[in-house]
Amino acid sequence: MEIGYVILYVGDLQASVGFYRDVVGLAYKFTDAGYAEFDAGGVRFALYERRRAEWLTEGAVTPGAGGEVVVAVDDVDAYAERLRAAGVPLLSGPADRPWGHRTVHVADPDGFVVEFAEEIPRVRQRR
Repeated sequence: MEIGYVILYVGDLQASVGFYRDVVGLAYKFTDAGYAEFDAGGVRFALYERRRAEWLTEGAVTPGAGGEVVVAVDDVDAYAERLRAAGVPLLSGPADRPWGHRTVHVADPDGFVVEFAEEIPRVRQRR
């Protein structure tokens, strides 16, 4: 088994495409019928208009920070500067985490948390 797609339901598709393309830096592939897809390495990352998703799920869908999208980067401090320069408010970081990441967190246009993470030496060992 493998994860084939990660799809976020968004309120404003164009704003979210701009965020994930221009701020996060994912390679944009296409938009079609309320759906936009990006090249995210081994998994397909996509956005789908919330109003269309409600037809798909047969009920209301609500966005929020009930999860996060993690983007692996080589230099989290450089990404933090890029985010600041783009006017994106930082939620936290950059900060070293004991589990072996240096992270910075932002929110996308729908309030989903996006973490940029750089691998660093682990301070806390797994149990």
